[in-house]
Amino acid sequence: MNFTEYQTKSRKTAKYPAIGHPVVYPTLGLANEAGEVAGKVKKIFRDKNGIIGEAERQALEGELGDVLWYLAQVCTELDLSLDEVAEHNIVKLYDRLERDRIGGDGDNR
Repeated sequence: MNFTEYQTKSRKTAKYPAIGHPVVYPTLGLANEAGEVAGKVKKIFRDKNGIIGEAERQALEGELGDVLWYLAQVCTELDLSLDEVAEHNIVKLYDRLERDRIGGDGDNR
């Protein structure tokens, strides 16, 4: 499955409340799900000595799927395609790589 197909199919399941601008709810959901991924990784290091077993990998896969779903909805609400977002991001990263600016911080490097 490619991003366009995923974005189209996932949209059929997008049922959420209208709270202000339509981008608000999926953006909050995206932040929440990303936090759940981080929490699971934290607990792997706290409780499992950093060893990612099959159960942990599957749990992370599920949470990452939720991140992808919310990302797709944010993109749709902003009239962006996941394919375009991915392409723009890889162009930016390769430009930084070519200029030896992968490390560091800040958007404009």
